[in-house]
Amino acid sequence: MKASLLDELSRRPLLGDGATGTQLQSMGLAPGACGERWNLDHPDRVRELHRRYLAAGSDLLTTNSFGGTTTVLAGHGLDAQARAINAAAASLAREIAGDRAWVLGDIGPFGGMLEPFGDVAPEAAEAAFRAQAEALLAGGADALLVETMSDPAEMELALRAGRSAGAPVLLATYAFQKTAVGYRTMMGTTAAEAVRRAREAGADIVGANCGTELSLADYEKLTAELVAAAGGVPVIVQPNAGSPVIRDGRISYAESAAEFAAAAPRLLAAGARIVGGCCGSTPDHIAAMRPQVKR
Repeated sequence: MKASLLDELSRRPLLGDGATGTQLQSMGLAPGACGERWNLDHPDRVRELHRRYLAAGSDLLTTNSFGGTTTVLAGHGLDAQARAINAAAASLAREIAGDRAWVLGDIGPFGGMLEPFGDVAPEAAEAAFRAQAEALLAGGADALLVETMSDPAEMELALRAGRSAGAPVLLATYAFQKTAVGYRTMMGTTAAEAVRRAREAGADIVGANCGTELSLADYEKLTAELVAAAGGVPVIVQPNAGSPVIRDGRISYAESAAEFAAAAPRLLAAGARIVGGCCGSTPDHIAAMRPQVKR
């Protein structure tokens, strides 16, 4: 029987997994197609991706459910299948993880803008997050990861929905970009403010993923800011493998597995307790980080 996620994290740093979307594309997912649908149509390929990350050393497997709210799935005509898609996402990851890894139920942005900037009422967004959270937990997720958020208000709604659905652990990560005045979310929120609001909304673990045009050196500096703001709450950092570049009609990412391996001890020294990868990262990136994290 594995220990609780937070108890284990208090004893040692943990290794996350890497990208889902870009990896599924390498396995045949067409650009623009709904990757979450593969939980029902191609479960064997989703299992294989989780299996590769587990073999690479991941302590945490992230479900294939980033765009799993009814609001996002509606764009693919799949909103009526949202519960089945999310429950399957968690079940597939749980099947591979067994007692060797924790399953993070992945919740991304709901795909719109909240009032007053947009036309979506907070109650509607929270209901979409709550439905997804319930399905992920029913499918076997150990915790919920609310990631790639730019608006702290949206983060707060998702965290509240996750807690009300019964999530035992909540992780909250924002997407940051480098500006003339420091690291900010797309909404202009500082790392300190983003972390404060996530903590007040109930996040047990806070951090960053999927930064826009951030180098690994930037992530190291950002990690220090996040840790300073976290007040002892564990910090998770999962960088992109560089910025996407289109070559010969295909998207590629420049930062290598060796560069991720070199960055891992620096991120840990800056105070991160979970490190992994986001867009463009692969099982090879995670495997390269493994000796640096699991000493």
